[in-house]
Amino acid sequence: MESGLFRRRLGAACRKHFGAEAKVSDLRPLTAGASAATWRFDLAAGDGSKRIILQLFAGGSQFFSALDKRTQGLVQKQASEAGILTPEVLFVLEESDGLGEGFATAFVAGETLGHRIVRDDRFDVARPAMARQCGTILAAIHALDFEEPGRLTDLEPSGMVEQLYGAHRSFGEDLPVFELAFQYLAQNVPQIESRVFLHGDFRNGNLFVDETGIVAALDWEMAHIGDPHEDLAWLCVNSWRFGAIDKPVGGFGNREDLYEAYESAGGSPVDPEMVRYWEVFGALKWGVICQWFGEQFVSGEVRELERAAIGRRTSETEIDLLDLLEEIG
Repeated sequence: MESGLFRRRLGAACRKHFGAEAKVSDLRPLTAGASAATWRFDLAAGDGSKRIILQLFAGGSQFFSALDKRTQGLVQKQASEAGILTPEVLFVLEESDGLGEGFATAFVAGETLGHRIVRDDRFDVARPAMARQCGTILAAIHALDFEEPGRLTDLEPSGMVEQLYGAHRSFGEDLPVFELAFQYLAQNVPQIESRVFLHGDFRNGNLFVDETGIVAALDWEMAHIGDPHEDLAWLCVNSWRFGAIDKPVGGFGNREDLYEAYESAGGSPVDPEMVRYWEVFGALKWGVICQWFGEQFVSGEVRELERAAIGRRTSETEIDLLDLLEEIG
């Protein structure tokens, strides 16, 4: 979209929500994520000025289990209104706004790059407490009323494995390690005792962090209903440790602190074996997502270098899966 038209339409959307005097200034694109184009701007309105983040659908197809940007905004809005540490959703775009799918949130200051969070000296004081913070935040997320959005998928584990396998096979690649992992998951399907609202992508890299610790959870596009162990395990997947592999929780903490804080904050009792099952699922899921990003680039659907780079990371997940399956025996 031409920049002048984009600015005019954004201004009109803001006036609809903040009044006729609302004015947009200092509009600038930020580094785009893999599935969203992100903009930052300042808004002057009757109640003062504020800095706002706008997330828009980046184009191309969505991964099969991802929410559209409108639904993601509504889910994050519900979470914010329930007191979850996540940026406040100020408005969700309508089709009539002419900007595509997206939503606007309050600006939150902090670091999101995982390799900095696990290494930079300025987070030395924050890191030891972050696993416990994660447990507390996840317990609050899992207590959300999942009936309200009415848009979240709710599959049994066996159905999730079958769905993921179908996505993998659609790319036409024969990956023996993936086949082995899928076989393990299919033969060891757990019995789920409770089904809760899941963030779906709660991990290092999707957290705003400052010198005091975690200040907000981002990226609710994978939210769904399921076993609480799935969220706990996803946080521990090796890809989200950013090289700090001796710290299984996001590269900054240990499992014991995570589980204890989760249970203390009202989460259901944690079964480490269930977490291990979902960790295999999580590593495999990230591998299939890497395949999907690579296919988007190779097919020409989205010719962005980031898609190709992520596609090459499939092999990393194969190593992680072999390590996990060897540990399980």
